[in-house]
Amino acid sequence: MITPNATAGPKGSRAKVISELREAQRKSHVPASRDDREASAGFDSFTRTSGLLPPELIATCTDFFFTNMYGTMPIVGRRSIVDMISEMDNNLEAYCLIASLCGYMLIQPNLDLKPESLGPMELPAQSTLQLGRILLREAINARKHLDYVESPSIRSVVTSFFLFGSYFCLDLQGTAWFHLREATTLALTTGMHEESTYAQLDREGSSRRRRLYWLLFVTERAYALQQHRPLSLHATIDLPTLQADQVETELNGFLHLVSLFRPFDDTFVGLWNKARTGCSTEWLATLQKQLSDALPTYIQSTECQAVDLKVSQQWLRTMVWQLSISHGYLSSRAIEQSMSFHFPIEVSRELVSATSKFSHEAMETHGIGLLEKLFDISCTLADVISYVPYEQQFFDSYGPREYLHQLMSLISTLRGGQERYMPLLLSKINDTMPNAPGYALNSVATSSHEEEMYDRSEAAGSSSGSSGFGSPPLRVPEQQRSNTFNGFTADYAPALNANVSQSFAQPLATTNLDYLDLPLTTAPFQMFAEPLVFPEVSGHVSYDSSSDM
Repeated sequence: MITPNATAGPKGSRAKVISELREAQRKSHVPASRDDREASAGFDSFTRTSGLLPPELIATCTDFFFTNMYGTMPIVGRRSIVDMISEMDNNLEAYCLIASLCGYMLIQPNLDLKPESLGPMELPAQSTLQLGRILLREAINARKHLDYVESPSIRSVVTSFFLFGSYFCLDLQGTAWFHLREATTLALTTGMHEESTYAQLDREGSSRRRRLYWLLFVTERAYALQQHRPLSLHATIDLPTLQADQVETELNGFLHLVSLFRPFDDTFVGLWNKARTGCSTEWLATLQKQLSDALPTYIQSTECQAVDLKVSQQWLRTMVWQLSISHGYLSSRAIEQSMSFHFPIEVSRELVSATSKFSHEAMETHGIGLLEKLFDISCTLADVISYVPYEQQFFDSYGPREYLHQLMSLISTLRGGQERYMPLLLSKINDTMPNAPGYALNSVATSSHEEEMYDRSEAAGSSSGSSGFGSPPLRVPEQQRSNTFNGFTADYAPALNANVSQSFAQPLATTNLDYLDLPLTTAPFQMFAEPLVFPEVSGHVSYDSSSDM
């Protein structure tokens, strides 16, 4: 619970920033363009909530954005933020964007909001989550007084994107999808998908718009895979270039992120959503190779970007593997490892190796989005352990059970993972490995601080609630289970011999997780086995993307 504190205050450089923000708010801004006049006119019918956005709060939220999230969302600069703050009293569109940005930051689970950050706020004491929701409502109510649908601007697109991110974090997926689709529609309306649009802009304006378009491009694809949604944006414009952004060191990592998601077009998403049919083993194997080669050995990026890149890469490889098995293209005799049943073990090995090099703070910055990807990979690995035979000695010291153990530990220690995802993951393990001891679900206590952990009952309705292979849970009659592989019939894999098919009948004895026999409490999942140890990485700029094992 945060209580406004009018006596305590920031000192040093932070005090200077707040003073500048106050000065910006005091400046009189006279709209010069038609868009500004229309944005200003909205204030005639909308009354701002008094004291809702003090300079101290804006400074805290913008600092958090540029420190933790700008690397993966390089769409608005500090100078632009200061300009919009100076316009807030006269420009309703600027007010909406700042309110949505602050609301988005306040609902991030790792934002540490101090009482002095609220300044002389004229609101009762409340949690940061409650305050974030108030700001989101304020932004949405203010937008009702703007004609942003008929006359959209870049600020309109950014505001819609921040609203999407907010409701995604709150697990209100219907509302999140609405605002993401709103953002992409506004982007198309403003011509951001046409290369000719950028010829009319200066270098900085062109680069910002290109980044915004490609961020929407990536986000739409990630959400399409998580929630089975269609696409609206395509790779129709050039990428921003490093030459045009000489001072933007974060752009390199952002371009790598785009390269990861670029192969996922209407063909793949249509197959994923079962809206189209027809693909080949060669096409899927080629896609897997594209993903494997998408990142260089050494990634020049920030640590937060490197986390997003490595986890997203392994998650996308898992998604392609899921599509492969749904079409019956996997085989125990596959020449390409990515087309074998064991491939998720390799993915998990590389993921555990990569995440061992990152700081806890860098991983927590990505919040629910990172947790959902880790959860999807863990569920897939649990299915493979349960149904696919393997020789433990093939994996030297560590094998798939150890990788699952490490992933569970990571999920449980990230904020929100223990409350939202661990019960779902344990339920998955109970379903696929019912003989594994130490996983009594009734011993898992949920958090009493429901709203602070965003532990909503409908979490199971998101991608987390899907089966391990990326489709809705399939109800298989008991008499048919001996011929199924997690809901997909063995007929999908004609190359498998009778021995492998028989292994689908029940979990193998070798998959008994005896070493995970531990009590479950509200405390994070504890690793009783020795953690996996990987070589340390020196520095925080260049990250080795190759496997160390």
